[in-house]
Amino acid sequence: MESITGAELNVPDAVFAWQLDGKGGVHNISPDDVYDKSHPCWLHLDYTQAESAQWLATTSLLPNAVREALAGESNRPRVSRQGDGTLITLRCINGSTNERPEQLVAVRVYIDEHLIVSTRRRRVLALDDVVGDLEEGTGPVNSGSWLVEVCDALTDHASEFIEDLHDKIMDLEDDLLDQQVPPRGALALIRKQLIVMRRYMAPQRDVYARLASERLNWMNDDERRRMQDIADRLGRGLDEIDACIARTAVMADEIAQLMQESLTRRSYTMSVMAMIFLPSTLITGLFGVNLGGIPGNEWRYGFSLFSLLLVLLMSGVIWWLRRGKWL
Repeated sequence: MESITGAELNVPDAVFAWQLDGKGGVHNISPDDVYDKSHPCWLHLDYTQAESAQWLATTSLLPNAVREALAGESNRPRVSRQGDGTLITLRCINGSTNERPEQLVAVRVYIDEHLIVSTRRRRVLALDDVVGDLEEGTGPVNSGSWLVEVCDALTDHASEFIEDLHDKIMDLEDDLLDQQVPPRGALALIRKQLIVMRRYMAPQRDVYARLASERLNWMNDDERRRMQDIADRLGRGLDEIDACIARTAVMADEIAQLMQESLTRRSYTMSVMAMIFLPSTLITGLFGVNLGGIPGNEWRYGFSLFSLLLVLLMSGVIWWLRRGKWL
């Protein structure tokens, strides 16, 4: 494809439609202009919008398989060659307000030397970082550097989230050292977040490694080296996730042990109290029968003497328990 007309990229409800200027900035695409392949055009769409969905279904700029994948059919991180272009599905931490961060946001990208089409349903904060750099004139200059910058931003957000989980685990560990059991569900939520991150970040690391090894004609050796560095950095994050999962397992065992010890102490206390009151219960039951001939029944000091004897009896039982190191 020698050139692209602005009319072919005219999607009224697109998030934005830009062309990289080759100097770190962008300018808007006009429907009346024609764009050569010296600098790539970037079309970012929300595929749930009607006109964006219609464009994805009918455009001749993309292969059929690519159109379906960009329309939300692809979820798991993966990369596949599609002629001169590459179809990539990536995951980003969901940082939207009042949303669960482990509910990762998918971003789908078709990229070649002269065209970048990205789609999403929810906002991708990592792309916002790249957009901010482009608006300041310090962003990527071509397709290869664009992909590297996006992958780097995605990995930064993942690393920050992993570090935040690490800090939470350290706080819970400090509480356990002080014999404080964390709130119910706190540890389970962290474990779930770690497992979800592990599930999606492992194949995403493989995507980065493959992009670093593929001989894509729109990526130079420096960009491949940077992509490999990103894959290695995400790999270290996965090692941290594995370590955190192991630590949460140890914490779960420790919490179960603390709860068992607490239950055992309470059961032991109740058993000791039952032993203390058992003799007195037997005697009071015996003297409580409604039969004649109970000693002291007619004596005015009988009840007082009986109560004193009960106190002495319980004191004797307590002394015996302490001597036997039950108390």
